[in-house]
Amino acid sequence: MEEKKTCDTRGDAGCSAEKQKKDESREEYADRRRLDATLCRIQKKIVVLSGKGGVGKSTVAVNLATALALNGLRVGLLDVDIHGPSVPTMLGLENETLKGGPEGLFPVEFGGLKIMSLGFLLQNPDDAVIWRGPMKMGVIKQFLTDVQWGDLDYLIVDAPPGTGDEPLSICQLIQPLDGAVIVTTPQKVAAIDVRKSISFCRRLAVPVLGVIENMSGFVCPKCGEVTQILPTGGGKKIAEDMEVNFLGAIPMDPAIAQSGDTGKVFIYHSSKTTTGKIMQDIINQITDDLDKTKKLNS
Repeated sequence: MEEKKTCDTRGDAGCSAEKQKKDESREEYADRRRLDATLCRIQKKIVVLSGKGGVGKSTVAVNLATALALNGLRVGLLDVDIHGPSVPTMLGLENETLKGGPEGLFPVEFGGLKIMSLGFLLQNPDDAVIWRGPMKMGVIKQFLTDVQWGDLDYLIVDAPPGTGDEPLSICQLIQPLDGAVIVTTPQKVAAIDVRKSISFCRRLAVPVLGVIENMSGFVCPKCGEVTQILPTGGGKKIAEDMEVNFLGAIPMDPAIAQSGDTGKVFIYHSSKTTTGKIMQDIINQITDDLDKTKKLNS
C-alpha cells in the first residue's frame, strides 16, 4: 500500500511549513507546523455562514456533512459556534464526552462523521460561555491542531452568524478554504445581510460556493404542497445582484424541525421527500462545483 503523504512525511522543500518565518518565534513556528500537518490531510474545507442567527445554518451544515458521509466519504464536522453549540443536540449526542490520547483529543465519531464541538466540553449544557475574542480564537485553533481529525475528504465548519471573531478566525486559520456556503431566509431583513457575508468572504479571498434560501414556503405535512407564507426570493435576488450562485430554496418543513429536536438527521431519514430531494440537489451542486474547480486547477 502506498504511504499516505502528510506534512510530517513528505519533506517537501516547497511546503510553507518547512521553514521558519523571520517574524515567527519558535513556539509560533511549531504551532503553524502542527496546524499545517492537520490541514494537509483534509482534501476540501467548507465553511457554512449566515448574516443572521436563526436561519437554519446549523441544519444545513449537519445535513451537508451527513449526506457526504452517506456517500462513503470521510467527513469531519467542526462546530465553532462557541456561544450556542447546537450540533451535538441536532445529532443526539448531548451526553457524549471527548476522549484524549498522547497526540490530543479524539473527535466524537457518529454515523461515519467525526465531530468536534465546544458542547462536548461543557459540564452543564445550561452554562453560558463568556469569552472575549482572543480566547475564542485560541479554542478554535486548538480544535484544529489538538484534535485528531486524521485523513478527511471534507471538513464542514459550522460558524456562528455574522462576520465577527469566530468566522474571521476560521477563515484566517484554514488556508486555503475551498469555499463558503451562505444561508439566509427569504425576508429582506435577513437576506440583506447576505451582502455582508459575501463581502466578508471576498475580502478574505474565500470563494463563495453559493447562497441557500431556507424556510422558503411551507410544506404541508399531509399533502406535501408548498405554500408561500413569507415573501420569497430575497436570497435569490441578492445572489444575482452579487454575482454568486443561488443554490436553491429549502421550504419550511415540520420534519426538519422535528429531526433537529430529536437528533435524527433529516437527510438520512427523509431523503425521498420533496424537501429531502431539494436538499440533496443543493448538496450535489456544492460537490459538483468543487470537483469542477479542482479539475480546472489541476
